[in-house]
Amino acid sequence: MGRSENFGNLIKRLRLERNLSQQQLADQLVFSRGAVSMWESGKRLPDVSTLTRLADCLGVDSHILLDSMQEQDTSISIIVVEDVPTLLRGYVKMVQDQLPDAVITGFENGTEALEYACSNEVQIAFLDIELDDNINGIELAKHLKELNSRINIVFLTSFGEYVQDAFDLYSSGYVRKPVTPEKIRRQIANLRFPVRGISL
Repeated sequence: MGRSENFGNLIKRLRLERNLSQQQLADQLVFSRGAVSMWESGKRLPDVSTLTRLADCLGVDSHILLDSMQEQDTSISIIVVEDVPTLLRGYVKMVQDQLPDAVITGFENGTEALEYACSNEVQIAFLDIELDDNINGIELAKHLKELNSRINIVFLTSFGEYVQDAFDLYSSGYVRKPVTPEKIRRQIANLRFPVRGISL
């Protein structure tokens, strides 16, 4: 049995001991259920920065989880940034429904999202523009492009005045709220930079 399988079995056992479903654990982490499923099956491993949050949810020391990991996750990584928690959960689920095997991480502010992207290769970022934070979606997008020039940025906003900013950043898409599953699907199907493993 490989170490990643050991990790998967550990996560599953700890989750069941706390009487949590995969979806409940995913909701607490603001991840997709597919990510939890992949961890438990041994097909994927979470990044190191996620371990502290995961350990807190499962009631164990993060070193216990770290010791059972073999290497960083290399799956499709997607972030969703939205400062309204109910909307954030909804957007994460919409993306999860389209890409069940991707690791989708939600953030309520741009600062935490940027910290995550500094240590993880992110292929797609769905960003609200007007964030209740010291960094808005446009500024966050600029930083993300500096980290990875081929990242697909999709803006989610209620406002039309940022279209030129989005164009100047060579973003992949611009979605006017309300966001719907069909709008998300169209954006994923028409990414500016193709992502290996995505075919809709």
